[in-house]
Amino acid sequence: MKKNVLISIMMISFADAAAQGSNGKQNMEKLCGCFNVEFKYAETFSPDKNYKFHEREKISAGKEMAMPIEISDKKIVIQHLLIVSDSTIIKHWREEWTYENPVVWNFKGDNTWEKQVLTPAQVKGNWTQTVWEVSDAPRYQGSSNWVTSNGKNFWQNTTDAPLPRREYSQRSDYNILKRQNTIIITDTGWIHDQDNQKIIRTGNTDKLLVEEKGINSYKRMDSTKCAAAKIFWKNNELYWTKVRLAWDKYFVGHSILYLRSEVDGMLMHNYLNEQSDEFAAGKIKESELDKSIMAILNKFLLDKKEIAIQNRITIKKPANIVTGKSF
Repeated sequence: MKKNVLISIMMISFADAAAQGSNGKQNMEKLCGCFNVEFKYAETFSPDKNYKFHEREKISAGKEMAMPIEISDKKIVIQHLLIVSDSTIIKHWREEWTYENPVVWNFKGDNTWEKQVLTPAQVKGNWTQTVWEVSDAPRYQGSSNWVTSNGKNFWQNTTDAPLPRREYSQRSDYNILKRQNTIIITDTGWIHDQDNQKIIRTGNTDKLLVEEKGINSYKRMDSTKCAAAKIFWKNNELYWTKVRLAWDKYFVGHSILYLRSEVDGMLMHNYLNEQSDEFAAGKIKESELDKSIMAILNKFLLDKKEIAIQNRITIKKPANIVTGKSF
C-alpha cells in the first residue's frame, strides 16, 4: 500500500515538473500585460558593524506594459514600456525567456560579459531569463526550472549583475550585485522577489558590503489603460527590432563583450533614442538603418586589443569603481 502511494506521489511530481518544462510557457505568458508597478527596497544586513545603511526607498513606477513581441514553443520575448502619460512612453527593459538555452553570457564586472556554452544535461528542463538594457545591451542571465509548490508557480535563480540604475548614479562603494531573483505568479499578476548581495569584487576576491531585500509587484490592470504603449510600439517596433538583430549578430561572432559606459558624456541609449527619433522623422532611410545602428554600437564596443589594455588599467582602479548601467 505504501509503495503504491509513493509511486502515485512520484507520478504527480513528474507530471508537475513536465508541465513546467517546454509546455510551461504559460508561466511567462502571465508576465505579459498591463500592470500597475511598485518597487520597494531595503538594506537588511552588513557584516561591517560600522556600515551606515541607506534609507529605505519606495519607488512607484506607475503603469507599465509588458508586451510579448516574439513567441514560440521554446521562446518568448517581452518588451517593457513605461507609461508616464498618454503622450510620453519610455522604452524600458526587455526580458527574453528561452527553453533549454545552451549559451549564457556571464557578467564579470567592469562592463565585461563572457560567453559560456552549457551541456544539454546542464540545461535540461530549464528556462533561461535574459534581461536587457534600454539600449538592448545585456544586463544579466539566469537559468532554472519553473516549480509548482503549495499551489504557487515560481522560478528562482542567483546570478551576478551590474549595479541597478537606482544605485549607480548615487554611490560607488560596490561593483557587483549578486541577485537572487524569485519570480512568483499571483492571482493578480506577479512578484519579483529579490534577496541581493552588494559585493566589492577585487580580482577573484569578493567582500560582502551589505544585503538587500527587494519586492517589485506587478498588479494587472485593464489593457485599455496601456493603449498608448501599444501605439508607441507600433510606431517604433521596426527601429528597435533592427537594434535587437544588430546585437544578435554581434553575439554570434564573439565570446567576450566589453562596453564603454559612456562616449562623449552620453549613454548608449541616449544615442539610440536620438537615432530612433531621426528615423521616425524620415531623416534616415530604412536601407541605411542597419549601418547607422552598428555605428552607434561600435562607439561602445571594444575589440580584443582594447579589452587587453582596459583589463590592465582595471587592475589599477580602486575596488569601489561603479560598473554597469542597468535598472
